[in-house]
Amino acid sequence: MKTGFIGLGNMGAPMAANLARAGHEVHGFDTADVNVEGVTLVADAAAAVRGMEAVITMLPDGRVLESVYAEIVAHGDPGALLLDCSTVDIESARAAHRLAGVAGLLTIDAPVSGGIGGARAGTLTFMVGGSAAAFERATPLLDVMGKRIVHCGEGGSGQAAKICNNMLLGISMIGTCEAFALGERLGLDPARLFEVLSTSSGSCWSVNTYCPVPGVGPQSPADNGYEPGFAAELMLKDLGLSQTAARQVEAHTPMGEKALALYRKFINEGGAGKDFSAMLPALLAQGGDSSDD
Repeated sequence: MKTGFIGLGNMGAPMAANLARAGHEVHGFDTADVNVEGVTLVADAAAAVRGMEAVITMLPDGRVLESVYAEIVAHGDPGALLLDCSTVDIESARAAHRLAGVAGLLTIDAPVSGGIGGARAGTLTFMVGGSAAAFERATPLLDVMGKRIVHCGEGGSGQAAKICNNMLLGISMIGTCEAFALGERLGLDPARLFEVLSTSSGSCWSVNTYCPVPGVGPQSPADNGYEPGFAAELMLKDLGLSQTAARQVEAHTPMGEKALALYRKFINEGGAGKDFSAMLPALLAQGGDSSDD
């Protein structure tokens, strides 16, 4: 499939490379100077759209998404498919659907879970919002880039599912870090505590797959000095999106609100540029001070 790809950053570049390795003809554009194996780089976003059967975007926020769609939809062939894999606010996702729909293009919002490692390995989870026809057209591309694809509903539903998932992830990682921090203070061997947590009622992804303790459990960013697999700033962004959505629909999410405050404090006090699991050493450094003021 002739495919355009706009946004070749830490996530977009390996996703585009996987498509190229699978035999798709990929034309890519990024504002930065990049080089992606198998991808033909073009001069601007419009050039990544003209003549393409599908166009994938991976962009930093809703404002950029709406700006890019306003630029590119006029250049799409009638019936072409636009797949946005960014994580943005629901209103921006719906605005992108509307812009493309007026231009006669099919659209899905398909944010991802799985981080940079999942993008490289082609094992991402896609949460998809859009029509059944658009979802069917997108599936061959999503199958290359991910291992699990869930059609969540109409346009915007993918973003809604993503922010619910990542709100829970942020909350569970803080709880995991607090459990290991408490265990250390109580003199527990973290490897033994991992054996208990990973096989008992405390079991969760933050423990089993992404344990924040160096040398414990499967390899994770904790084993690499907390170099980001999923940056704390991205978690802060997603928690902010969840709380914006919660206010809009009057949902009560006190733990999500607390997690947002804790990650904001973490970043302001030295967590910038670190993985979101680096909350553990931050908690250990605080000792008994658990306030977020």
